[in-house]
Amino acid sequence: MFQVTCGRSVQAARLLSPRCAVLVEAVRGRKSRTDPVAKSKVGRIKVPPPVDPEEMVALNERYSEYQLIMRALRLEFKEEVLRRKYEEEIGSLAAEKAVQEEEEHRILMAWNNQENQRLLQIRVLRIQKEQEEAERKQLEAAVQREQEQQEHIKEKEREILQLQEDAKNFITLENLDQRIEEALDNPKNYNFAIDKQGRVVKQTVQQ
Repeated sequence: MFQVTCGRSVQAARLLSPRCAVLVEAVRGRKSRTDPVAKSKVGRIKVPPPVDPEEMVALNERYSEYQLIMRALRLEFKEEVLRRKYEEEIGSLAAEKAVQEEEEHRILMAWNNQENQRLLQIRVLRIQKEQEEAERKQLEAAVQREQEQQEHIKEKEREILQLQEDAKNFITLENLDQRIEEALDNPKNYNFAIDKQGRVVKQTVQQ
């Protein structure tokens, strides 16, 4: 049994390819090669079917005509493909293609410039916001430092006032005798014990 495999694509590349080869499909049915001849076919002589000479001549003419037509079609398709390829490379189609590519390049450059402008505006706004944020933080830091400095000055002033108040009770050469007499008149006993709550629980008798 013979089967002719042939492509049916309409593309020119497939039409320019050589004709497909004839493949032989090996099909023997259910009978294996080692089986003997059937009893009903023993001694039978195969006789080929009769061939009509007129039909054979007509078939040969038609097959020759078919081959000529297919060859002409292949050559026509090949010529069309080569002509298009030539026009695309150095012909009018090449010029049109160059104009089209130039127009496409111009459109892309315009879009690129527009996109760059958009990104530039976004970048400028972002930088302005960052600068404003940095200035605000610097101002807040300056105000914070000013407040801390004022608090420090006030704290030092309170310390000076407290020191001046404490200086009134300092012992000097002028009030030395007076402070000695006051200490003798008002003796204090520091020999005592206190509990966890700070209460005096034990104190020695002053001699």
